[in-house]
Amino acid sequence: MPNKKKKETKKDIRILLDNIRSAYNVGSIFRTAEALGISKIYCLNTTPTPIDRFGRIRGDIAKVALGAEKLVEWGHVKGGVNLVKDLKRQKFQIISLEQATNSLDYKKVKIHSKALVILGNEVGGVSKKLLKSSDIIAEIPLNGRKESLNVSVAAGVFLFRILN
Repeated sequence: MPNKKKKETKKDIRILLDNIRSAYNVGSIFRTAEALGISKIYCLNTTPTPIDRFGRIRGDIAKVALGAEKLVEWGHVKGGVNLVKDLKRQKFQIISLEQATNSLDYKKVKIHSKALVILGNEVGGVSKKLLKSSDIIAEIPLNGRKESLNVSVAAGVFLFRILN
């Protein structure tokens, strides 16, 4: 009897980087995203992109991404809320990774076939407007005295948990 494997549908998982300041964090997120098959990364407002405004390759991102920045589709956006509205119309699930009173333990998050994961900047986190637009706010519980993880580390922990 032939082996009937269940056909897995390809997930369309995207990331929105909400004003990430460090090019090294951006490069690290690109590398993690490529390893997981992320469809696209949106760099919001001041988030550095792999190509600068003069069309030059950003060495600081390339140094950490190790070529992943050439393999993952990306774009620069100025309106995060507009992007979220557009993706919601396309039936994307919107998930922000952030500490909040209404957050859900990240281990309980069930991802749909189409999702946008929002990662906030290193100081202020995900903007309030984007949090309001989210379907889920996921949080990684911490046991130590530090109040947060580095954004690229948090991205890796969260994405590997929900996608594997």
